[in-house]
Amino acid sequence: MCGIVGYIGKKTACPILINGLTALEYRGYDSAGIASIENKKICVMKDKGRVSNLNNIEGIDNLRGTIGIAHTRWATHGKPSKENSHPHMDNSETFAVVHNGIIENYTELRKFLSDNGYKFLSQTDTEVIPNLIHYYFTKDTSSDENKFLKSVKQATTDLKGSFAIEVLSNLYPDKMITVRKDSPLVIGKGSTGYHIASDIPALLEYTRDFYLLDDYEFAVMENDSIKFYNSDLIEHNKEIKNIEWAASAAEKNGYEDYMLKEIFEQPTAIRETIGSRLKLGEKCDFSDLDISKEYLSSINKIFIVACGTAMHAGLTGKKFLENLCNIPVEVDIASEFRYRNPIINEKTLCIFISQSGETADTIAALKLSKSKGAKTLAVSNVIGSSITREADYTIYTHAGPEIAVASTKAYTSQIVLLGILSVYFAEILESSDSKVLENLKKDILELPKKIEASLNTKNEVKNFAQKVFDEKDVFFIGRGSDYNVALEGSLKLKEISYIHSEAYASGELKHGPIALIENGITVISILTDETLVEKSISNIQEVITRGAKTFIVTNQNILNSNFDAIVKIEETNPLLSPILSVIPLQLLAYYITKEKGLDVDKPRNLAKSVTVE
Repeated sequence: MCGIVGYIGKKTACPILINGLTALEYRGYDSAGIASIENKKICVMKDKGRVSNLNNIEGIDNLRGTIGIAHTRWATHGKPSKENSHPHMDNSETFAVVHNGIIENYTELRKFLSDNGYKFLSQTDTEVIPNLIHYYFTKDTSSDENKFLKSVKQATTDLKGSFAIEVLSNLYPDKMITVRKDSPLVIGKGSTGYHIASDIPALLEYTRDFYLLDDYEFAVMENDSIKFYNSDLIEHNKEIKNIEWAASAAEKNGYEDYMLKEIFEQPTAIRETIGSRLKLGEKCDFSDLDISKEYLSSINKIFIVACGTAMHAGLTGKKFLENLCNIPVEVDIASEFRYRNPIINEKTLCIFISQSGETADTIAALKLSKSKGAKTLAVSNVIGSSITREADYTIYTHAGPEIAVASTKAYTSQIVLLGILSVYFAEILESSDSKVLENLKKDILELPKKIEASLNTKNEVKNFAQKVFDEKDVFFIGRGSDYNVALEGSLKLKEISYIHSEAYASGELKHGPIALIENGITVISILTDETLVEKSISNIQEVITRGAKTFIVTNQNILNSNFDAIVKIEETNPLLSPILSVIPLQLLAYYITKEKGLDVDKPRNLAKSVTVE
């Protein structure tokens, strides 16, 4: 879960590399480094800490090379330190490498290289890569012009795990080689050269034209040319894709933090997600999905598989699909799903949700499902991402770049898209009353305006945050769909504020968790289902009796002076209420974190795109 950047072209590489690392710092930020070729020698500068620390390294302003690679790290093998930071070089300092991913067999490779005289300066798995390249390069006594490429290919063949790699060599000072497997890597074609990065947003300043590398696909770049090779090193042509995201979408635009910006972008993100797929009086438009009534009628089970926030979106997607389509739906955590031998066959539809489209466990679960004969459908925000290329079908949220580590607009966009997809399936299957579906469409189209009303609760939420920001434990409760929102609200709070928080189904309080409620504890409750309000209020009274402070998010008319704070949101179809009720919880996590003086966008130990298992 690191970020890598590269540049080869006509301009000085160093400022472009640091700029790219800054844009990718949400992928990792415990150390950073760059390597450029200066006078036919590789110059490496790196240090522990944030990318900004690079600016303090003596001599970095003197770098003038027009080819370079860079890395911002989220530590896996080896503690954060200068020695463990990237780039790494081989013993002879002939090759330099930056790497995102995990080399699972690095212990065996390290022993093999040690037995052949190589010494290691770090604790990382990455350091085996440049030394393997050097090993194969020296074994090749030919004068083949592709000797550099062949050595990189042989080295990567030995690697087990995931990797996106950029390689420089002082023997080829005008050439860079990249390759990937199960880790993201894009190449942008700019006006002054080629830009390489883990994610598209890091390159939007320079280009909208991208090459999206496949697994074991090699790119060899020079100042004004690029060649692509498959795993057998056979050259082939590659289509360039235009990405429509605006550069400003990856900037703060006056907001103090990316997370706050993205919270307030949700009305726009939802409008983009709805797009042209849904119109009153017309059938939903998923003409890009070649799914027939015959196929949908044959499905006897749907799996929704994802991680973290995306999994929580899947829980609400389950409600949509079961209520509208009458198909049993099971929601699973990708890291569990892939190892529990799930019962899947050709009558199973598996839906996989990933904002980045690069979540390692989710992609592995998708591949497993395909191997068992199931049809697979990806829900992603990133066009051309790995998951979209693996799946049988793909639908995009079009929420725009999400930079903050804690997901907000991607979550609500995923729910909306799953809702529209469920309506589409129901229309094909004729499994729900047409009036019910038409009313639901109307409510979906009204969501952006109603989200704006939820955002207007910010001052009430901020006032409560100022009262509870120094809490050590916080509990979230809800019933039905409100419980799903409680799970997401709890995750948001613990992700960025580091406050211990847990979510429970309200009816389960008396079966154990109520033992944790004591005087002064904060309990946050979501109340949006009118059929469950009375029961839920009874649960809230149980915690008030034991001295808890209460924060209520509701669209019901509740009059109770015992509650410490009540935040009202707009009424909507109960299936859609999670989209509105989660927003005050996003704001609460944000404002509590700001009160604590923590970095909202870059919480400790977390990274935006989890590309390792």
